[in-house]
Amino acid sequence: MKTSLTSRIARKAAMTTVLVAMAGLGTGCVSQQEYDNLYETNQSLRSQNQDLLNRVGSSESTNAQLQGSAGDAQGVISGLRSENNTLRSQLAQSQNAFGNLEDRMNSLEIVHLDAATDRALSDLAGQFSDMIVYDADRGMLRFVSDMTFASGSDSVQASASDSLSKLANVLNSGAASKYDIQIVGHTDNEKPSSNTQKRHPTNVHLSAHRAIAVRSSLGKAGVDWNRMSVTGWGENRPLVANNQGKGTKANRRVEIFLVPSSRNEVMPATAEVNIAEPAAQTPSRPRLDPSK
Repeated sequence: MKTSLTSRIARKAAMTTVLVAMAGLGTGCVSQQEYDNLYETNQSLRSQNQDLLNRVGSSESTNAQLQGSAGDAQGVISGLRSENNTLRSQLAQSQNAFGNLEDRMNSLEIVHLDAATDRALSDLAGQFSDMIVYDADRGMLRFVSDMTFASGSDSVQASASDSLSKLANVLNSGAASKYDIQIVGHTDNEKPSSNTQKRHPTNVHLSAHRAIAVRSSLGKAGVDWNRMSVTGWGENRPLVANNQGKGTKANRRVEIFLVPSSRNEVMPATAEVNIAEPAAQTPSRPRLDPSK
């Protein structure tokens, strides 16, 4: 394109020069003034010709840049499409995993406690309604951590000791004495303070230690140690979305599950677990774990 346009411009300038020369020849001799005028015209045409050539070159350069930009844009688009396909694949995998989790949750057996135990737990929750929530379908008591423990601590507060003592009485009476007990600690996602980290390095440690502390209180109140297991989930099983930077009360909790016993025979009582140990005992019946 550039060569063609340049040629046309050059031809136009040459023809102009020829025409000017022919005009001079047709009249024979020319005066100095006419010669000067023709010379100036010729120079002006040459200047215009060069200007046009420069503009053509600039246009060609701009066109090349635009083509290069278009190529870069196509590369970016191609990269985004590839990333989008990857994200779609990951989303499909996540949805599949979530579907499998839902299937597992739906397949869990609903715990049907005997009527006497169900009534006793419901009455206990009603007596300590500011501290305990009872879920009859899951055979679960949920203790609000903010009422049970001081902030960042695994020491059971005096205000919670009475409720745990009365729970121990329920667990040791009648049909309730036949259930195993799973104690599960949870926190929100706020990072423990530097002072808290001296004993509880992470939220998992804190939640496990709180579960152990509840087990200790129930054991001291007479509940068979062999009936009780502990788990600490830390911030990994929230009830509600965490309120980043402000703490989330609903997610700070200890849940106590009554489940059919997995013991085939009565074993000798074991010693109390040291509440300072970082590891949490694994529940004896994972299929009833509250995380599912």
